[in-house]
Parts: sequence; C-alpha cells; structure tokens
Amino acid sequence: MSDENKNVNQNGEEQYSLNDDRRVKVLSPGAMVAKRFFRNRLAVTGMVILIIMFIFSFIGGLVSPYREDEVFYRRDYINKEYVGVTENTEYRYLELTEEYGAVQQAMTVLAIQQDKPTIEAKGKTYDVVKEGEGLYSIKDGDTAIGAAYLDIVSAEDSSVKFTPDFQYQALLAYIGGGGAFTVDGEEYEADELGMITKGGESYAVCSRYIVQSKTSGTVISNEFREALIEHLATGEEAFTFTDPEGETAEYTLVYDPATKIWSVKQEVSTQVFDTYSFPSKTHWLGTDRNGMDMLTRLMYGGRISLMVGFIVVIISTVLGVVLGGVAGYFGGWIDNLVMRIVDIFYCIPSTPVIIILGAAMDGMRVEPKIRIFYLMLILGVLGWPGTARMVRGQILSLREQEFMTATEACGIRVSRRIFRHLIPNVIPQLIVISTMSLGSTIITESTLSFLGLGVKFPYASWGNIINDVSNSFVLTNYWFIWIPAGVCLMLTVLAFNFVGDGLRDAFDPRMKR
Repeated sequence: MSDENKNVNQNGEEQYSLNDDRRVKVLSPGAMVAKRFFRNRLAVTGMVILIIMFIFSFIGGLVSPYREDEVFYRRDYINKEYVGVTENTEYRYLELTEEYGAVQQAMTVLAIQQDKPTIEAKGKTYDVVKEGEGLYSIKDGDTAIGAAYLDIVSAEDSSVKFTPDFQYQALLAYIGGGGAFTVDGEEYEADELGMITKGGESYAVCSRYIVQSKTSGTVISNEFREALIEHLATGEEAFTFTDPEGETAEYTLVYDPATKIWSVKQEVSTQVFDTYSFPSKTHWLGTDRNGMDMLTRLMYGGRISLMVGFIVVIISTVLGVVLGGVAGYFGGWIDNLVMRIVDIFYCIPSTPVIIILGAAMDGMRVEPKIRIFYLMLILGVLGWPGTARMVRGQILSLREQEFMTATEACGIRVSRRIFRHLIPNVIPQLIVISTMSLGSTIITESTLSFLGLGVKFPYASWGNIINDVSNSFVLTNYWFIWIPAGVCLMLTVLAFNFVGDGLRDAFDPRMKR
C-alpha cells in the first residue's frame, strides 16, 4: 500500500485514511446489501430452504434409483368369475326319427304334466315311458322315436357335436346307474356320476346343471364339472380343485336367487399396479394411484415447478424491461401506446383464458412435454405488464438526472443509454419483484396442474401430485400422497417471499422503518 494512504497517530501507530482500499471495500454497495441481507434471519432461512429444495429437486432426481415414470407392480389374489351354472328345469327333446315332430313334442309336454302313459297324434298312439328321473322315451311299439330329458350331455371338447342317438344312449346309461353302451360302432362307458369315457379318457358328462365358461378361451374339463356338481349338491360355498396337471385353485360359489344362477369365482393371482402402497423401506413415501414411487415423483415435480417458475419470471421480466424501458425513455405517443397495451393485458381475465387454452390443447392432444413449454409461454406473456409499469416509472424519474444528460452530451446511442445506464439502476427493484413473483408463479402453475390444465401425466409437478387426491377417501386414508407435496409447495413459496422481503430491505433499508 502507498505511503500517501497512511497516517501515524501520536503513539506511532499507522492509521488508514478513508480512501484506503480496505475501507472502500467495506463501504461498497454490493457488500453493504449482502451484509444487510444476511443480517435478516428470515431471509437467510428462506435462502437455506431454497437451497435444500433445489438440491432435493435437481440432484435428488439424479441419485434416485427410480425413474420418474417407473411403474411398480404387486401380486394380488382376486376372485374372478370363472363359470356360470344354471339348473335346467325345462324338458328338452330329442328327435330320434322324423316321425317325432312338433305335434308329438307338444303332446309329450301335456302327458308328462298330467302323468299320462300315452299320447295320440296324427291318428297314432305312442307310449310315454319313464326311463328314470328326468328322462321319458316316446315309443312306437318297441322303437323309440323321441325322448324328453332334463339332464344335459356336454362334450369335453366344445367342438364335438353329438348325434341324438348318442345323447339318448348316454342318458339311458346315466339314468340306469352307469354302464357301457355302443353308438355307431364306438364303445363308451358311463358312470353313476354322469362321467362318460371313451377308450379310458374323459369324453362327455351328463348333468342337469349347465356350466358355461365366463372367460374367453377357457375349456371346462369334465373333471371340473363333476367336482363342481358334487359341491353344488352339498351346498358348500367354497371348494378346492386340482386339475390333471397338478395346479390347485380355490373356488367360491355365489347363488343369485333373482336369476337362479350360481356364479363360480376362481381365486387367481394377478399382477396389478402397486397403487397407494404405504411408506416402506422400498418406497419411503409410498406409491401413488399409478404405482409410481412418490418420493421420486416429488423430486421431479419440484424440478418442473421450479423450472416453470423461473422461466415464466424470466419471460415476463424481459418483456417488461424492454417495453417499460422504451416507454419510459421515449415518452410521448410511444409511452401512451405501451401503457394502453399494458391496460389491455390488465383487463384480460387470465384464468378463463388459460382454461380455454388448456381445453384447446386437450382437444388437439398436445404432447405433455410440449404442453409445459406452452404453459410457460402463456404465463410469461400474461405476467409482464406489472414489471413494465414499474420499469417505466423508475426510468421516468432517472432520465432527467445529470448522468443521463452527460450520456446524451457524449453522443451515446439510445439503446446503450437505456440498457447500459438506465436499466442497471432499476435492477434492485427488478430483483425484488422477480423474487417475490416466483412464489406466486409456482402457486399459479400448481393450481392449474391441480385443475388438470397445467402439467400432464406422465410428467410430475407439485400441483398434479396433489391432484391425485380425487376423493375424500384418498384424502383421509393416504396422507402420504398429498401432504409432502403440499409441504414442499408451501415451504418453497414461503422461502421465496422471505428472500424477496430480505432483498427489498437490503436494497432500501428505509423500507424497514
């Protein structure tokens, strides 16, 4: 340090003058602003919260073991409708010969109802022979021309079609308590339970119950039919069946008196979304309704919300500084034109406009990623008038001061005068306004996303995370869905307001008095 900056007191100690470098450094405007800012405890608290939120959102997403759109699944056991069972209570008819037509069938109904041994039709008399419970043969002498039956003969293979003669012989064997019979040279065996085998393999089943599959492509085996019919007879509501391949399943029987149908439900293991899973070691904040990790979604949601807030504020600040600076410097008709534009934007109902634009983007099926950019552009364009009006007012007072007269005398071009000499004097106010606008912008984005007009799935924001609370049940039972996002949103907005207030007081200490 030069000797001219030093003074010696009476004790021989060196003292520094006011133009000492260290003294000048202490008195620099930037240092004084920083010193005032860091003296404000609320402002420092807000700064710390913002740093934590930025680390959580931008670095947390990078270190998270999960992706933003990664879906998790779990195995659930559900009762799925497997088959429907109805009991046949109306007689059906077999035409064993052409002689047994509609007239004979109608007479058979009356004969069974009135318990008559014969019927007369077309001048002939036929015998009605009861072969057993639910089976009547209509005979012309010793020849059966038809039959009325209640038990249904169902094939193991649904593509197989039985002839009337096969059905008649199968029913006779079943009603007779089982036995062998031959049809068209093929030998079959029927047991007392109605199982019909061919060559030792299951071929068909006789039963008064009609079993229909409720699952497309599912073939009901005769073994399952037999087990099901046995349990229907016992009245049990549940049973276990092991198929020939060794797979065991649980079945539940539910009877509907209105339709007189048994619904057989099978307990099956299925892979479903791990929705609304409570916090655990795997998912620290649980999972949402789409089976996605809530902590990861919260990190990426903070990234989107903060990015939208900053970019919107940058867009509105740039537009406001340019238009406000031009209006304040030139004045006259330019000032009137810009201010009338500002008045028009102030009169625009921003919320209905955003709702209309959001609905239009939904109609045009705009991609979620492109939609985020449109959202930032719309909010930025609608938010610049306040900044423009503030910049204009500041420049109107600054342009008449001596340093501006000096710039004009030096021949400095107009654009340099505005952006080099005027705008820097407005930066403290801009910083304060922009900082406090960040909080309101994040709130606006979150509100739009909550209403389904902002950020769309699969992208996350704190607003559309809270939107997951679609009903009171989720609100009261799954607190981990909405409380963390709400807390992050509240702390971030509060922190921006603390920082904004601290900057305002630091730039102009008189505001604190």
